[in-house]
Amino acid sequence: MHQGNHRDHEGAKKLFELIKDVKIAMMTTVDSDGTLNSRPMWNNDADENGDLWFFTKLHSPKTTEISRDNQINLAYSDPSSQNYVSVAGKAEIVRDQAIIDAKWNESLKTWFPNGKNDPEVALIRVHPEKGEYWDSPNSTMLHLYGYVKASLTGESPKTETKKVDLA
Repeated sequence: MHQGNHRDHEGAKKLFELIKDVKIAMMTTVDSDGTLNSRPMWNNDADENGDLWFFTKLHSPKTTEISRDNQINLAYSDPSSQNYVSVAGKAEIVRDQAIIDAKWNESLKTWFPNGKNDPEVALIRVHPEKGEYWDSPNSTMLHLYGYVKASLTGESPKTETKKVDLA
């Protein structure tokens, strides 16, 4: 897999800034029949290279799907600030105990009551390849202004949209 730094590309700084405080990402994987499966995943911060990490159970439908087809998509949504991000990339299952130890926090005991040494604890590492973000003004007054302007003039409020090559 490509091991470069995904944070170095144009637009990447803004993309990673928009997702760093979003706690839940929807992860979409491809099932054996080609259908798409999405589920909420607790978002850990991106590492120094821009890879994204998620805890999972080693034996789960998503790990089976990633083993067959490692192309995934992550969707991040922060409606309170009207920011939305989509990231596509390749995923891999990681069973490195040192990395699990470094990324573990006690709130994960909700899903892994036996702790970080449970043999079912694994990580999904996502190597982003491309992303897209939609960044809207987050002020209520600006949104109200945008609604009124759209009603009166037929013009939509301005939203910054950018596609980002992360590979």
